[in-house]
Amino acid sequence: MAAATVVVEPAGRVCWDEPVRIAVHGLAPEQPVALRASLRDEKGALFRAHARYRADARGQLDLQRAPALGGSFAGLEPMGLVWALQPDRPFWRLLKRDVQTPLLLELEVLDGREPAGPGEPEGGRVLARAVHERHFMAAGVRRVPVREGRVRATLFLPPGEGCFAGIIDLFGSSGGLCEYRASLLAGHGFAVLALAYFRYEDLPEYLSDVCLEYFEEAVGFMLQHPKVKGPSIGLLGFSKGGDLCLSMAAFLKDITATVLINSCVANTIVPLHYKDMIISDLGTDSLKQKTTESGLLDFVDVWNNPLEEPNHGSLIPLEKAQGPFLFIVGMDDHNWKSAFYAQIASERLQAHGKDRPQIIYYPETGHCIDPPYFPPSRASVHAVLGEAVFYGGEPKAHSRAQEDAWLKIQTFFHKHLNGKKSVKHPGAGGSRL
Repeated sequence: MAAATVVVEPAGRVCWDEPVRIAVHGLAPEQPVALRASLRDEKGALFRAHARYRADARGQLDLQRAPALGGSFAGLEPMGLVWALQPDRPFWRLLKRDVQTPLLLELEVLDGREPAGPGEPEGGRVLARAVHERHFMAAGVRRVPVREGRVRATLFLPPGEGCFAGIIDLFGSSGGLCEYRASLLAGHGFAVLALAYFRYEDLPEYLSDVCLEYFEEAVGFMLQHPKVKGPSIGLLGFSKGGDLCLSMAAFLKDITATVLINSCVANTIVPLHYKDMIISDLGTDSLKQKTTESGLLDFVDVWNNPLEEPNHGSLIPLEKAQGPFLFIVGMDDHNWKSAFYAQIASERLQAHGKDRPQIIYYPETGHCIDPPYFPPSRASVHAVLGEAVFYGGEPKAHSRAQEDAWLKIQTFFHKHLNGKKSVKHPGAGGSRL
């Protein structure tokens, strides 16, 4: 019998958000095997996933056709060995800081006919190995550090001549400069600015009073850039970055499409300043903070209700915005009540005679909705708080949501920034309003 081999297709440069076909050739007919995937992140943490399979009558195994019989996941999950990766450290989240280098996924095939040896719970002798590189910048994407005035950011430009629709990308209350979402999105034809606003270089170390003029400067930078197609741009915000995007859309000019991922409709955490105006922050009630049985902080009930009169000053007047909104909502978000906030946004817009926003609800999906195939982060240590926080989500459903939401985000921006009607994508996973 020929030696077993692992094949990953396509064989060329593959980005993290792209699916691949994993197959094993040269097995015995109906041979039971285990496949194991392992990956080390930039901090040295080891992530692993495994699953049991059975070869077909010809000794072939194709993960696009063969269901997993158990392990880290079960059923037909062609990308399960990536999204089911689990860290060897508690409450550790897979992130990518240096988007110019790939992550290396090692794939091993183990003989399921043999008893497992010490430290080999998934199978016996290793029959085949392969290393698969997953990149964060598509071929030809350019990374441009930005230090313009006060703006601290990185601009990612797609390959090719001409101008591209521009998007500003904001993350949440962990701060720093997160580039991986912007770098991947640039591979789909957008000029994307990953914008830091605290805990980075000479920006404030802590999230204190926020001035919208800083974000206005970033909008101006994008619209003046020769590779950015005007006359307007889009915004993409997650968590705290989402309510900042709502404020930008409400108060700044030249913004015509805004996507919010598990965001609040009120200004949160600290007051927001713009010219002679101050929007107060939505208060919290620390007595309502819960701790899970495993000692994780659960913030879902901590936030005050923005509809109650004392909190009205924190509500963002999103009805002033020029363009449409897309709300991506995880129904099991334990950071705050994202579904409730999206409903407030819809009712407020309609009360002011505006079109209701597009809202996509994802069942069993938590707070941290990343691009496809990132292992769902149900809990991790918050970079600023220094404590483990529970974010919610069921891994398989959350992973499905990440795939679907990523395509819906691209479709929304192509429609409202590029005038395209649709983007090809496979079956949907969320329910829309």
